[in-house]
Amino acid sequence: MPVWLREHCWRQTASAVYLSLPVRGLRVTPANIFCTDQYLKVSIPPFLFEAILYAPIDDTNSTAKIGNGVIFFTLYKKEAAMWDSLTLGNADKEKLQYLRENAVLKAHEKAKEETEAKKVTKQEHKKYALEATMKLEEADRKRIEDLKEKERQKVTKELELWKKQQEDAEKQKRVQKEGELHDKVVKEKKKEKMNKTGIPNEGTSKTRLKPTKGHGSYSMFSENLKEEQLPAPRSAATIKVNFTSRVFPTALRESRVAEEEEWLRKQAEARRTVSADLSELEDLKEEEKNPDWLKEKGNKMFATGNYLAAVNAYNLAVRLNNKLPLLYLNRAACHLKLRNLHKAIEDSSKALELLTPPVPDNENARVKAYVRRGTAFCQLELYTEGLQDYEAALKIDPENKTIEKDAEKIRHLIQGTTQDS
Repeated sequence: MPVWLREHCWRQTASAVYLSLPVRGLRVTPANIFCTDQYLKVSIPPFLFEAILYAPIDDTNSTAKIGNGVIFFTLYKKEAAMWDSLTLGNADKEKLQYLRENAVLKAHEKAKEETEAKKVTKQEHKKYALEATMKLEEADRKRIEDLKEKERQKVTKELELWKKQQEDAEKQKRVQKEGELHDKVVKEKKKEKMNKTGIPNEGTSKTRLKPTKGHGSYSMFSENLKEEQLPAPRSAATIKVNFTSRVFPTALRESRVAEEEEWLRKQAEARRTVSADLSELEDLKEEEKNPDWLKEKGNKMFATGNYLAAVNAYNLAVRLNNKLPLLYLNRAACHLKLRNLHKAIEDSSKALELLTPPVPDNENARVKAYVRRGTAFCQLELYTEGLQDYEAALKIDPENKTIEKDAEKIRHLIQGTTQDS
């Protein structure tokens, strides 16, 4: 049974309400305060303060300051007017229950909207980062293409210059050979003329070798001329052939280029994502980068009662792989031990989200997730939500007597709270 905090004082202006709630000797945190536009609740077990406000307030801009044994609320009115009282009078139990449930429902919807807004903002940031990365890669690719084109033009010019130098050298050699051949022919003619002038009469011409007529005439000179007219052997050179590098072993003509480029793009994007998210984890050992190893380590820490160390192990494992429901389920158990009830609810909900579709293999995990979330709700005195989770667990495992007993206790608590109010 809760103990109601009756002592409080308040004052108002046309636009705001100032409420002071003494909580001397009690440890108060923001988690103990729940406020919507027309419902205010302060839960510090076993003490409870609850108020159905006279008119709606702006719960977004309203504030609560905790200090010196007092909670001081500044509640801004949605409409400027003077209230007759702080709370709504002449309200029956059904209306009060309806206002409570409506306040909780609005709080859940608001939290869901904030989560969706954060998700959209995160996606937009990721999209912007991806576009910026693509622009940088495009600029790098263009720069590399320009460098390749400049290098290609430079090599082409050098090759043309080398060809021209070779042609000039060949031409110079050919002219030199022709000049030497001409000089040799002239010398031979002079020598032959001198031999003819040195003979005294024609009688001795029988002893002189006469050149034969026809095809064989001047055969010696013809052979020498042919030999010297042959072009020089080509000079040796090395031509380097470069082939386009390829990631895939198949030839380009046999490849499915579009699919290969898509696969490479996805791989590069995945590597960028992992390196961006885990760049600060480079100093870890190899086994410390394994989510399964971290999960086992967290389980051992939980078994020894070191819940903070277990939470740290699960946190790192979630960063490495955020698709394992058991990580969230085990971390929810640690948060329950540490009285981090809202975090326990978040982790249990995330585990249930990942445990889809519901199949016989994940029944045990789903039962644990519902029970842990229901326990967190009950410890926050949100018994209706806690009972819903326990009943969901009973639907999966109807023969579990422990869950059935706990659900029955919650029903009694809800009935007792309704009767008291």
